[in-house]
Amino acid sequence: MTARGIRTQHPTIDRWLYLYIPMGFALFFLVGPFYWMAITALKPDSELYDGAHSPLYVATPSLEHFYYLFEKTEFLTWTKNTMMVATLSTAIALLLGVPAGYALARLRFRGADFIGTAIFVTYLVPTSLLFIPMVEVMADLGLDDSIWALVVVYPTFLVPFVTWLMSGYFRTIPSELEDCGRIDGLTRFGAMLRIAIPLARPGILSAGIFAFTLSWNEFIYALTLVTASSERTIPVGVLVQLTRADFYFWGPLMAGALLGSVPVAIIYSFFVDQYASGLTAGAVKG
Repeated sequence: MTARGIRTQHPTIDRWLYLYIPMGFALFFLVGPFYWMAITALKPDSELYDGAHSPLYVATPSLEHFYYLFEKTEFLTWTKNTMMVATLSTAIALLLGVPAGYALARLRFRGADFIGTAIFVTYLVPTSLLFIPMVEVMADLGLDDSIWALVVVYPTFLVPFVTWLMSGYFRTIPSELEDCGRIDGLTRFGAMLRIAIPLARPGILSAGIFAFTLSWNEFIYALTLVTASSERTIPVGVLVQLTRADFYFWGPLMAGALLGSVPVAIIYSFFVDQYASGLTAGAVKG
């Protein structure tokens, strides 16, 4: 009997096999980390370090770890720094990457394919190979131990990806639309500004969300370029401030991780449809 026949005769089994069970596994892997962070952050120390209590639920919820996070650490300052660095880095990446992607998609010049490949390969170079030279460069520029060092460094890996993604997305837009605009008197720049970019908003949005997320979560550069507590970002500040050798302040640590993931989760929840369409179009056509 074919799979189509089984679906027709056993709709309840089909729903469990093809909908409920796969969705359950996906939900478990996606929501599980957030649930674990939440229950750990809400447990008082008396329950958190007591093996007699189940690790899967909270018997007596408490906000003591959140109070510790805000009163004993500079979490609010770290949040402000992270938001500033991520916003400025994303703006720079879009300002440079969108026109570069348009140029690679529309302009015909010698070495265009090689340049496009080289830009994407640049994005693939691991930060573990670059952070030492970057420390020296930032020191020469007088930006060491400052969040402005991160604003300068982060676009070095954000711009290549934005360029590659936008190049693929611009190729999905018919060039005839811009040709019509140029016939009506628009320049190449005007056609890009008035026709191509408005049509590429889903791609630009997906590139911006990716760049913002990558900047928000970046760790290696933030750890090596910034040492002052007041200049740190959330990933580095939470780890450095809430660990002592082999001892971890698990409650405040999970509270910081939970709160640090909220802004990115909110952004994805609002723009998930545009993000998915922009990312898949750029990846397929690029």
